[in-house]
Formats: sequence, structure tokens, C-alpha cells
Amino acid sequence: MDILFSTIISTEELLANLSTLGWVIVDCRFDLSNPTWGQFDYEQFHIPGAVYANLKSDLSGLVNLKSGRHPLPDSDVFFRTCSNLGIDINTQVIVYDTTSGSMASRLWFLLKYYGHNAVGLLDGGFVKWLADKNPTESGFNKNKPAHFKGKSDPSMIISSSELMKIAPLSDYMIIDARAPERYTGKMEPIDPVAGRIPGAVNRFHGNNLDKVGMFLPQQTMKEGFLNLLNGVKPENAVVYCGSGVTSCLHLVAMAHAGIPLAKLYAGSWSEWISDPANPITKDI
Repeated sequence: MDILFSTIISTEELLANLSTLGWVIVDCRFDLSNPTWGQFDYEQFHIPGAVYANLKSDLSGLVNLKSGRHPLPDSDVFFRTCSNLGIDINTQVIVYDTTSGSMASRLWFLLKYYGHNAVGLLDGGFVKWLADKNPTESGFNKNKPAHFKGKSDPSMIISSSELMKIAPLSDYMIIDARAPERYTGKMEPIDPVAGRIPGAVNRFHGNNLDKVGMFLPQQTMKEGFLNLLNGVKPENAVVYCGSGVTSCLHLVAMAHAGIPLAKLYAGSWSEWISDPANPITKDI
């Protein structure tokens, strides 16, 4: 298929393609503190034709004592989810949420991970859609089931044991996408242990956005990442956050900026601290 949108898409571009055949729009709004809120709010109003995917039940695997809070789903589970959403190998997928892509970027990443490049993240998300006074609808949509299959790209992710090996190496970089106060260990509102992975630098995922939640200009983002990397190859960088969700926004930003993607440590901080043998550091 011709890949039309593989990084981000504007509200104007989406509005012009609302009735385009072969497109599937997926609403991924979610509240970490209230897992049922997303679907409830979606049912009140959403982009016309959009179906809903829940971060916890659709875009994450089963949690255990050694996993993070939102482990990647098993391939067969994810394929079934995509098929139920109406996605096949020829589908142009558009993902969005109410938080400027911080949740929807997980689905963007998963589709890329399984080789489906035709996925675009709505720039500004539902907030921008509403600000533009674009149409909405209520209710719960279901698409005709499709057949989705893919092949994972192991080079896009890294395990905790692999991360431990590369952490001391100067030609690699670990990027913590959490808010600065969580990175320093001053505050930890979600996970039971505060701090960060030793050697990690901080770049908050929100730094990819302007004051109204739109992506910064491509050149600005490119310069920001390259300055941070300071000679480290982008593909030798690793991004993580609390549970491998919001750090995916860095990957969307890197793709939009035209630089190679970093690897995702999908288990992230919540997995790292599940093993008492893993070292941690903090500023206080």
C-alpha cells in the first residue's frame, strides 16, 4: 500500500479524509489513575468513525511480579486487538488521545514494532480537534473485523539485562522521559520506589510539544535530540518512562524529526524496580 502518514497528521488532513476508505481512526484516551475513564469519555464524544483501544486491556500484556505496569502485549493478543479494530496490512491507521499523544503513541509504536508503517499520530490530539470546531459523535463504534498479522522487530526494544550491559558504555545513552521531579527522585506519584536508572539523562516527553500540545517544528526537535545525544548515534539511545508508554512520544518525535529511532525499554522504571538487584540513583 502507499504509506500516506507514518509520523504525524494534522487535524486538517484528518478532517479531509474522514470518509476515506481503508482508514481506521483509533481513540486511545486513558487515565492512569482511572482505567475505565477512557472508554466512558470516548463514548460521550469522539472523532466520527473512531473506534476505541484501552491502554490496559488492549495495548498491554498481563502484569506479573517481574513486569512493569504496562508490559507489551503478546503478539497473538495484539494481532487479535488490531483485527477487531478493523486493521489489516493495507490500513492507514490514525491514533489520537486527549493528552497530545502521550497514550496514543503506545499504539503508534506497537504497529511500527510489528512492521505496520502506515500509522499517523494526530498532532494536538482531540483537544486540537475540538478547538478547530470539527465534528464529533457519541456512542461506541465497532469496525468490521479484519485480519492483522505482523513480524516483530527485536532491534526496536531492549531488555533490562541488555540495558544493564550498555549503561556504562559511552557510545550509548539512556533517556528518561518522565517529569524532572520523578527523574531526580524528589517525587514519585505512581511507582513504589523513587529515582532513576543510573547514568540516565532526563528529557521530559512533554518537551516535544509547544504550550498548546502541538509538536514543535521538525528542525527544532532534531536539533534538540542531536544536542542531547552529543555524538551518540540515535539508534544507540534507549528511552524509558514509568511503564513504557509516554516514552513512545519521543519515538514519534524522532521519526517526525527524520532521525533514527532510539530503542524502547518497554518495562521501564516500574519493571526495573521490581528486581531489588537493579541499581537505582536519585538526587536527594
